Amino acid sequence: MALYLIAFNDEWVPDLTLEELRERGTSGRALIEEMTVAGVFVFSDGGLDASTALCSVDPRSGSPVFTDGPFAETKEHLGGFAVVDVPGDAEARYWAGRIAVAVGWPQEVHRFPHRVLGARRIEAHATWLLENGMSLDS
Repeated sequence: MALYLIAFNDEWVPDLTLEELRERGTSGRALIEEMTVAGVFVFSDGGLDASTALCSVDPRSGSPVFTDGPFAETKEHLGGFAVVDVPGDAEARYWAGRIAVAVGWPQEVHRFPHRVLGARRIEAHATWLLENGMSLDS
């Protein structure tokens, strides 16, 4: 299994009435329930925009320098995300498509590489054990 981040920028969300926003929220929560039952849901949250940015941290001086709010140059802000644990890219794409349709705005999919590499190492070790006449219980 591998972890994937399915996310959207706040700027991708169209202007919605309160009723439309409630409908999208209902659809999103129903999909999260379906993902939970399927065993792929890890965590999600949303409602993020420029107003929710607490601070920026700059490490260039060797110590963290905290500045209130986001960088002034920032044009995009994370709007929300879901983390799923699925076997591969196809399944991550499937759930991202389901999320996009449920909420009505684009999603972006990112694979966390460390989980894929860890799975490949385990698979390589298991193959080596079997090729060398050892059991997987070794």
